[in-house]
Amino acid sequence: MARADLAAVPEARRDLRRLLRGWGRPGGAETAELLTSELVTNALVHTDDDAVLTAVVSPRGLRVEVRDFMTRRPLLRAADPTDDTHGRGLVLVRSLADAWGVRPHRVGKSVWFELGAGAG
Repeated sequence: MARADLAAVPEARRDLRRLLRGWGRPGGAETAELLTSELVTNALVHTDDDAVLTAVVSPRGLRVEVRDFMTRRPLLRAADPTDDTHGRGLVLVRSLADAWGVRPHRVGKSVWFELGAGAG
């Protein structure tokens, strides 16, 4: 996914929706799509390079990871009430995911979230 290609965001949602078709967790797929689109959008908007999306479903639940190639860590900040388009992505991830975090790589980082098998 290239930075200039924000069309990759709905594509990522569609791919995730196909992966989760048989997940069987009411509401879980919608939450996963929302959080995935937030992470992909952040990676594309706040970096100058590509991003890589990985999603894995296991008996324990879902893990989604978006890797970019910038070392700068994302900031969890309070949303500006006068700006309805910026500052809410990681707040949503923090509030809706069962777990989330940032994992550094030698080059870049991954921002990830998990939704447990019982998440909904």
